[in-house]
This record gives sequence, C-alpha cells and structure tokens, in this order.
Amino acid sequence: MSVLSAENLCLTFGDFDLFKGISVSIAKDSRIGLIGPNGIGKTSLLLVLSGLSQPTSGKIHMARSQRLGYLRQEAVDAFSDRQGTVYAEMLTVFTGMQARQEQLSALEARMAAGENDAVLMEKYGGLQHAFAEDGGYDYEVSIQRTLTGLGLGKNTWQMPIGHLSGGQKTRLLLARLLLEKPDLLILDEPTNHLDIETVAWLESTLKEWRGACLIVSHDRYFLDSVTTTTWEMSRRGIETYSGNYSAYLLQRQERWDYIEKVYKEEKERLLKEVDFIQKNWVRASTHARALGLLRRLSRDIAIVQNQGIMALRNGKKWSESGLHVERPLDVVEAIRAVNAITLEGNKPPAIRPRLAIDKTSGNLVLQAEQAVIGYPGHPLFTVSKLVLKRGECAALIGPNGAGKTTFLKVLLGQLPPLSGEVQLGASLVIGYFAQVQDHLQPKRTVLEEITARKTLENEAARSHLALYLFRGDDVLKPVSALSGGERARLALAILALEGANLLLLDEPTNHMDIPAQEALQAVLEGYNGTILLVSHDRYLIARLATQIWELKSGQMTLFLGNYQEYVLRGQASADGGPIRQLLLNPRPQARDNSHKTRKREEAMAQLEERIRAQEQAIRELSEDLQRSGTDFERSQKLGWQIAKAQAELEKLMAEWEQVAI
Repeated sequence: MSVLSAENLCLTFGDFDLFKGISVSIAKDSRIGLIGPNGIGKTSLLLVLSGLSQPTSGKIHMARSQRLGYLRQEAVDAFSDRQGTVYAEMLTVFTGMQARQEQLSALEARMAAGENDAVLMEKYGGLQHAFAEDGGYDYEVSIQRTLTGLGLGKNTWQMPIGHLSGGQKTRLLLARLLLEKPDLLILDEPTNHLDIETVAWLESTLKEWRGACLIVSHDRYFLDSVTTTTWEMSRRGIETYSGNYSAYLLQRQERWDYIEKVYKEEKERLLKEVDFIQKNWVRASTHARALGLLRRLSRDIAIVQNQGIMALRNGKKWSESGLHVERPLDVVEAIRAVNAITLEGNKPPAIRPRLAIDKTSGNLVLQAEQAVIGYPGHPLFTVSKLVLKRGECAALIGPNGAGKTTFLKVLLGQLPPLSGEVQLGASLVIGYFAQVQDHLQPKRTVLEEITARKTLENEAARSHLALYLFRGDDVLKPVSALSGGERARLALAILALEGANLLLLDEPTNHMDIPAQEALQAVLEGYNGTILLVSHDRYLIARLATQIWELKSGQMTLFLGNYQEYVLRGQASADGGPIRQLLLNPRPQARDNSHKTRKREEAMAQLEERIRAQEQAIRELSEDLQRSGTDFERSQKLGWQIAKAQAELEKLMAEWEQVAI
C-alpha cells in the first residue's frame, strides 16, 4: 500500500524545467534516500510532495487518513509564533493524551469519594486500558528521551523558544515530528547541526520507525545506516535502486553499462534506417517503403528527444507516448536528428583524478609526546604520545571547539605547542586543505585560478578541471560566484598540482554534494602519500582511515585500526565518557580465569564467528549483484537481501559490543 504517489510531476520557472516527468510511489514502510547533485531540484521536489508548493503540472495522491511530517533544512521560522518553552512545546503534541489523563483523574476522584457503582468502574477500566495502550503513562519519558537524544538537554527544557539558535530550532522541530509519529516523514538534510553522537541516535530511531521516510542527505554513512531504497534524481527524472547508498553504488555501474549498450545498439539501428532511406528515397520501387520508414523514424526520434533512448528499448508505443508529430521529418532533418542523439545521464566516474607526490617523505611523518595544544592561558587538549608513519591516514575526530583545526595550525608552524614536543619528519611537502578557501582569488575565473598556480596549456587545464567536475562554461565562472562545494572542488584541483606527500585536510567535504564527495574520495583513495583528515564525514573516514585520533575531555586518545573496528569496539561509553582501554587492547591483558570471564570470552568468540560468516555472506551477495548484469528484477532482489544482511551484521556488532564492554 502506498502512503503517497505522484504522477508526471513538472516544475517550471519561465522557460526552464527544474524537473519534469517524475512519477514515484512511497510504500507505507519504505525508507528512501533521495540523492542527486546540488541544484537538481531535490528540495523543490520535497516541497511539492509535502503540499507546501504546487507543481506546474502533474498529480499527487495522499492515502486517506495518512499524516505527513516535513523537516526543512532550516527551521528558523517554524516556531515564529510560539511563546512557550521547549518542554511546553513538546507537550502540545500530547494535548489529547493530557485531556484523557484529566478525565481519568476526575473519575479517580469520584471513586475516591465513594462512587463505586459498576457503570463507573467499567467506564474507568476501559479508559485506563486505552490510555495505557496508547502510551499515556510514558509520553513524558518519550519527550525527555527524544529531546536528550537530539542534543537538547535539561538545561534547554525551560528555555523560551525565541532564545534558541537556528540549529536548535531545527532540532526542536525534528523532535516534535518524531513524537508526532506521522505516517510519512520527509526530512531535508536532517543531520545538519548534529554531532556524531546525535546522528547515531537519530539513525537508531529511524531504523525502528514504523512509518515511511523520505530523506535528502549528503551524509552517505547516514544513508547507508537508515535507507532501504535509493532515488537518484537527474534531469531525466528519478531512477530507483533497491538498497542503501552502498548497494546503489554497486547497481549504478551495472545499470549504466546496460544503458551504454542500449544506446549503441539503438543508435546503430537508427543510423541504418537513415542509410536505407537515403539510398531508396529516389527509387520508385522502394520510395513508399522508405517513406513509411521515415514516418516511423520521425516518431522514434520524437520519443528519444522527449523520453530518452531507453524508451525505445522498453517498447514504448507511439500511442502511449502522449506526443504529436505534425509532419514527418525530411531526410536531411532525420540525419541531423539521429546524429545529434547523445548518451545522457549521471555516468559514474570512469577516470579517477590522481594526487601525485613530487618526492617521497621519510618513514616517520609525525610524532608528538606530552604536547599541550591550545593558546596561551587556554589549553585545549593534551597528546600523551602519537606516531604517524608514511602511507597512513589518521582521522582526527571530536566536537567543534575541541582543537582539531588548532592542531593543524601547529603542524603548519602557525602556532607552537604550549609545551611538549610536536615534530614533523624529513622531506615533507605539505598540502593544506582548509574549511574556508580564503586563498582563492575572487576576481579570477576558475580557469585563471588553476593556471596561476601552475603553467598549463588551456586544453590541459580544462582536462584537469573536468576531473573535478568543472566542465564546459563552468571553467569561466568567477571564483566569487562559486558555491561552497564548488570552491572546495577548485581548492582540491589546485592541491592536486602541488605534489604534496602529506595532506592536512580540514573538513574537506563540507558543502559538497554527493557527486563531489565521490570525486574527492576517488582522489584520496588513489593517493600514496600520508593523510591527516579532520572530518565529520564518517563514510569518508571509514573508507580512508587506518587509525582514529579522538579529542574528548581535553585529551587525544589513539585507536590503531579502521573506523569499523573503532565503532565495533565501543566508540564511546554509554555515559559519553572517553574511550575505554579496551579499544586499544582487544582482550584484557591481565589473566582472569573466573567462570564469568570464560563465559564472556566464549560468547564473544561465537559472535565473532557469526560476524565473519555474515560478512562473507554480504561479500557473496555483492558478487552476485555484480554478475546480475541487466536482470533488474534479480538486482532489486539481491539489493534488498544485501540491505537485510547489513542490518543483521549491525545487530551482531551491537551484541558483540555489549558483551565486550
């Protein structure tokens, strides 16, 4: 059963179609991730689906009695007319429950006064049972748990809503929506303004969500954790993929290979038909056949121009196309039209840009011992001891303000440590990627900026920029007109020309859409130098990091392993304290032969075996998915099996963590 369906949606501004021909359906239990490049119209589509904007054409149907909740990217104006406190606002969700609570209290008072007739007792019993079934005795616990989970602790509960920041208002609106439990929850960038722990709480909540979810997010790790279906939005409309973001990546390449094959075959057929028409147009004996073929060709070309070349392979009938051709094309027009057919779509990156190093650094890249990092009179954290060697990638994580960027400034020589030793290795060429690319010259064009950094021929410069998604007239844009994501991509393109063997990356994926994040990831995965990565992007950290450095409570704690192992072994304790020693030592060092310890180790060994088997099952399913080729039904089935297997793996990992700690 569908909660919401849409047919042939189109949104036009003047002569520009932001999107057109979008037909989708949202099942009552689906969790959908909507992805696509910035500017493609994702937010506009969400507004249309939620009923807050009207499409230029098309129809939307919401199932009867179904409720919809929508979270905007920024909810600054969501509570503009509210005068109460944070907690009072959450209580308004349960006004009906409070009224029933008062009714029960009134009946209790009557019974306490001596009214104990059977009718009154029966009425009270029925109301009390229904009240308990609907969660009447724990709704305040739900409020407190939700507010706390979203980072709105007790210190904010009695705060007037007008005193909240924009980010706090967005979290408050999200809390209200989660408590209201709509049948369809639409979220536009819900992880904005949330730290890693809060995002993890939201992931856990949405995994258990009983209704439908439609989520736009640039957080690929979040999409992997929550979604079971992926919608990819492009100028051609929406393509549906079964499974989360990682499953989508596997299927996308297979689907694109199939589209390329169809394109070549269909265009070759059309060209053969054009050739036949040319050769037989002037022959009396075959002119009628050539004319009939030209009429059919004219219709095929109209379908391709409006609905893409795949419509021909899918057996799109002219009577179903909704198109009208006033007259057949003449021979010259047909030749031009067929030659003009190009392969359109979001082609997965085929050429991976590379960061090349000019010279190899020494094996020891960085070491620190008993170093205090901060500013005079304001120490931020202490590093007991760390070593970073050539070819490794360390991910530096922690809350905002903990000192991550300050540590990078120490490594760049812009600040000294307050005490202790921080020493860089030999033969280092450092490349620095800052959150704010203030070194870019706003009056230059993208092309001028890249050629100012290194002498390149115009064509070579354009080819280099194309690897970072600057194509065609994009290279002529002034730097001042670039978005945050575009500035980040340009800075990365410049960094690739510098030959650095140590990269210091400060939130490199901030403001980037998913295609740009994929391009950055491709660059860094092929890099053979050393990386120190400061980031909240868990997907990027999971793909790159060989060790995790966490800043918490004024201390840098090192975990020697990848992000998956870091999460598995307890990223943080239940009370939010620092990482336990267990993270550095998979097994306790002291020998303990107690029965309790032996039972725990046996349970851990069994879980580890199940985890290994589940990982192998996922690998085998992924290989089957890659071999499924153009069989989309099989691809969808395998994608769903992968999603379920990944969910089971996460459950096993959570069990392991509970036993281990």
